[in-house]
Amino acid sequence: MRSPIESTVVAALTALHADFDTFDIDPDFADTAAFCERYGFTLEESANAILVASKKPEGVYSVCLALATTRLDVNHTVRDLMDVRKLSFAPPDLTREVTGMEIGGVTPFGLPDGLPVLVDAAITRLKRCIVGGGSRSMKVKVDPEVFTRMPGVKVVEGLAS
Repeated sequence: MRSPIESTVVAALTALHADFDTFDIDPDFADTAAFCERYGFTLEESANAILVASKKPEGVYSVCLALATTRLDVNHTVRDLMDVRKLSFAPPDLTREVTGMEIGGVTPFGLPDGLPVLVDAAITRLKRCIVGGGSRSMKVKVDPEVFTRMPGVKVVEGLAS
C-alpha cells in the first residue's frame, strides 16, 4: 500500500502522461550511493532532488535536480536563477515542511504548486533517470523527456558540474 505522498507522486506522473515505473525499496538504502549498490543501478543514471533555501532574503525555495555524479552550482548558477544573495541546502525539517517529502525521497513530482524546479539539462539527455519517490521507500524510473514539458520546471545548462 502506498503512503499518501507516494500516491501523490504517482498521480502527478500519471497526469503528465510520463513514461515511468515505480519500485519499492528498503528505506535504509534510499540514499543514492547505497541505493545504486544494492539495486544494481548506476550513479550516472541517478539524480538527486535537493531543496535549496535562501538566507538573504529568507523564504525563497527551489528544488534542484542534478545527476548523482555532479554537484549543483549553488553559489553562482542556482543563486542567480533564484535571484537571491545567499542560499544553502535546506535541512531535513525544512525540506519536509516545504516539500512534504523526506530527504532521500525528494522528487520533482508531486511537489506543492508554485514551488519552482530547476533541472540540470544533462538529465534530459539520459535514456532513463532514477529519482526519489517522495518517501525513502519508493524510487521512480522515468523517461527524462518529461522534465522538458512539466509546468514549473526550468531546464538549465550548467546547473551542475
